[in-house]
Amino acid sequence: MAQKAKTAGKMTVGEAGRKGGETTARKYGPEFYESIGKKGGETTSRKYGPEFYEEIGHKGGQKVKKLIEQGKKRA
Repeated sequence: MAQKAKTAGKMTVGEAGRKGGETTARKYGPEFYESIGKKGGETTSRKYGPEFYEEIGHKGGQKVKKLIEQGKKRA
């Protein structure tokens, strides 16, 4: 990704996001991320049900299978 030159004390969106993320991590610690991850997972589970996880698991497995086949062809 091309990086723009800094101009007069301004920062890129990426730099601002990284700075904010680092500040949040120091302020709240790993437990904060565990908590919001758990809440998000529970909400997703209630909203979409077990079929959703079956579908995304299947898609992930198909992707891995395809990548393995590609790797074998290259070897």
